[in-house]
Amino acid sequence: MTEEGRDRFEIPKDMRSMAEASFEQARKAFEKFIAGAQSPADSLSARTATVGAGTRDVNAMAFSYAEKNIQASLDCAQALVHAKDLSEMMRLHCEYAQARMRAPTEQASEMSQIVGRTATKATKTKN
Repeated sequence: MTEEGRDRFEIPKDMRSMAEASFEQARKAFEKFIAGAQSPADSLSARTATVGAGTRDVNAMAFSYAEKNIQASLDCAQALVHAKDLSEMMRLHCEYAQARMRAPTEQASEMSQIVGRTATKATKTKN
């Protein structure tokens, strides 16, 4: 084919129209796919942030409990060292033991409330 013949070759209008329509259809399908994928991604991101905040709260509370429990043990040991007699030592130890028996139940209850609130927030996060 000569250069002149190549320059004069045109794609038929029907073929061009069909190609443009196919291209537009593909573009719309892609845009619809992206829009559909974005919503779940945003929702997952929001839920992850909510769970992350809840995890930080639980970790902070766990460290706080550990600190309180260790401090209670140290306070008890100091009180025992300064006890005047065996009777006072027994009373102090009994009070300490009772407090330590209540602490895990109270702490577990507080932790479960945080976990429950976090789970509720994560499931209610808008899509």
